[in-house]
Amino acid sequence: MRETVLVTGGAGFLGSHLCDRLLAHGSDVLCVDNFYTGSKDNIRHLLHNPSFELMRHDVTFPLYVEVSRIYNLACPASPIHYQHDPVQTTKTSVHGAINMLGLAKRTGARILQASTSEVYGDPQVHPQDESYWGRVNPVGIRACYDEGKRCAETLFFDYHRQHGLEVKVARIFNTYGPRMHPSDGRVVSNFIVAALKGEALSVFGDGQQTRSFCYVDDLVDGLVRLMDSPADFPGPINLGNPVECTVRELAELVLELTGSRSVIQSRPLPADDPRQRQPDITRAREHLRWEPQTALRKGLSYTIAYFDALLANAA
Repeated sequence: MRETVLVTGGAGFLGSHLCDRLLAHGSDVLCVDNFYTGSKDNIRHLLHNPSFELMRHDVTFPLYVEVSRIYNLACPASPIHYQHDPVQTTKTSVHGAINMLGLAKRTGARILQASTSEVYGDPQVHPQDESYWGRVNPVGIRACYDEGKRCAETLFFDYHRQHGLEVKVARIFNTYGPRMHPSDGRVVSNFIVAALKGEALSVFGDGQQTRSFCYVDDLVDGLVRLMDSPADFPGPINLGNPVECTVRELAELVLELTGSRSVIQSRPLPADDPRQRQPDITRAREHLRWEPQTALRKGLSYTIAYFDALLANAA
């Protein structure tokens, strides 16, 4: 019997790639999105697939459907988007988690929470492993996202302990690839779009802050492996690329791959911007037999081709 899988935030960057993967592996997919940051363009190629269903819905309201698995990805993930309406961002993380956990409890579904490396805040431990509790400013401009996701993790583990729900919690580190929003404010899309337009690439501070970039196909593979892992392994588990690079190195690589003559300019560092971000994926290697396979240079080439075509079509 085919299982029906719910993907909240399914028309977003990550969600649309996950829908592709689940359909390719024989699942019926119910994609739920309120299109705050998601786009029909991301899932337009799926609309005529009889195994795919699209529903416009905001997860801050209860949802009554029959499903066997739930991937809870709904929440704006870029600073520009989640800081635009911070109260709604917190509601999406907290109320959304409560509503999806309630659905899982009623249907007996296994549920996965797309958490984030932002739960570690500006870390004092490097690289970050899952035992680290984090260093988050609870009253800062990023707290709506950081603390919202931390609270969602709390809810998932309390539902697991109190109601016996089968839960999975993935802490997702920087992910990039085709279907990123061109104006989402994230560093990969910012740099690529600027380079292709011949505009300056803005590097905040001295550009020596580090990030670890995981290609979207690798990340989706990790999510599916986590969902399929034994019930007694709820996580949390880091999913990301352990290969670290500075923001300035990324800018220089984008300029090289695009052949752009754009310049790199320095701008003031935003508040609470973490200086280091690198996952320890020992647990993912051991429990999921997972690690990223796509080198940054190759993944950026795919992403640049996507944005090049997107900008050409918009011209």
